[in-house]
Amino acid sequence: MSVDPPSLVVTLGAAVGALVLGVDPQIGAEQAAAVSHAVEQGASQVMDGITAAVDALPEDARVPAEQIVAETTERLRTDLEALLPDERRSDPGDTPEPDEPVENHETIQQFAAGAAVSATPVGPAVLVPPSTFPLASSAATAPIGAIAVFAPWLKKAGAICDGITAPVLAALYSVENGFRYGSTAPVSPAGALGPGQFMPGTWAVYGKDADGDGKADVRGVADPVMASGRLLCDNWNRIEQWKKDGRVVGDTLSLTLAAYNAGVGAVLRSGGMPSGLPDYENQTKPYVAKILAARPAFERMLSPFLALELPAGDDLGRQVLEQAFRYLGLPYVWGGGNIQGPTGGGFDCSGLTSFALHAATGTVLPRTSETQWKVGVEVPMDQARPGDLVFGNWQVGGPGHVGIYLGEGLMVHAPTTGDVVRIGEVFPDMRARRIV
Repeated sequence: MSVDPPSLVVTLGAAVGALVLGVDPQIGAEQAAAVSHAVEQGASQVMDGITAAVDALPEDARVPAEQIVAETTERLRTDLEALLPDERRSDPGDTPEPDEPVENHETIQQFAAGAAVSATPVGPAVLVPPSTFPLASSAATAPIGAIAVFAPWLKKAGAICDGITAPVLAALYSVENGFRYGSTAPVSPAGALGPGQFMPGTWAVYGKDADGDGKADVRGVADPVMASGRLLCDNWNRIEQWKKDGRVVGDTLSLTLAAYNAGVGAVLRSGGMPSGLPDYENQTKPYVAKILAARPAFERMLSPFLALELPAGDDLGRQVLEQAFRYLGLPYVWGGGNIQGPTGGGFDCSGLTSFALHAATGTVLPRTSETQWKVGVEVPMDQARPGDLVFGNWQVGGPGHVGIYLGEGLMVHAPTTGDVVRIGEVFPDMRARRIV
């Protein structure tokens, strides 16, 4: 079995996140110490398997994977420490001057208060099952399928200006609040809301109705992503001008990310990367470093969503794929899944296709890849459309594997034991079949 960094991210998050989510955030200090010890022991066993997976990666992928593992491990430690009384919490008191541009100061206060409380369960939201393992991304946790939900808006917001791309936004959201959204998503100790962690004053300026549902929803997906894109691009342009004027120095992207955390006024006052104060050294600089470190992983994870445009009018194919995207990151379980959804905690290959086709079109497929091959009509692979089924691993009884064609030689599928539902390349021996 091949292992790639995005899949490793998902698997690590599912394992470690399950440990953290099992901890009651309301336990007392004495109990917390005992629970912390127990969870750390469990995490140690998980890490043995993760280390073996990292060692199996190609050399050029091993370094980013090791970075992901290290940062996720650090997040676990932070989550455990958040259960204990913390006398070090303080208000940085970095308030904007009256003539400064609007700044979103929630994140530096959130970091000072111990970061987002990832032990708080995530409730149901659009395209996300109500009870799932979390998906780890560099420094935070996210619901299964969240990256697919955010991808269209990350792509749109990433086109507002040249300096802020979709992978940058995705990495920022992973660090901010782990892509958690909806009415039950955690609120930072400073009162910041939604996946973009907006303070009310900043949201009043940048929050707009981006998806046409009649409201600007700070806890949603479309509205905060577009607001973050506008805020980041505004600050990017300010910082570029300040650099031309000789007022600040440094990498514009790093300074723009620092401004999202500490405020653009902090960049101007410091003449570049905010420094000198403990909050800047201990919170803002690590925050920027985490986002920049996570960006390459999100470039790989988002590339299928950013590169592909589903054919106009192909609504059925799009709907089939969207149903499968709901469960990106869910573990493979042999015999798992049916038309109602995952069973036993996951899907196998034909369980995923059975669910996606039924959820999107009402079509009830036979349960195995061999019997699903007998439904519909075969089409040449070069004529396959998004939503068609693709079959491979041919044996005496027929195909041993099935996935859903995405386009450009890619499919979404549940590969094998130890892997997760993910996007991958179509196998060389695959043949396509049109069901709907």
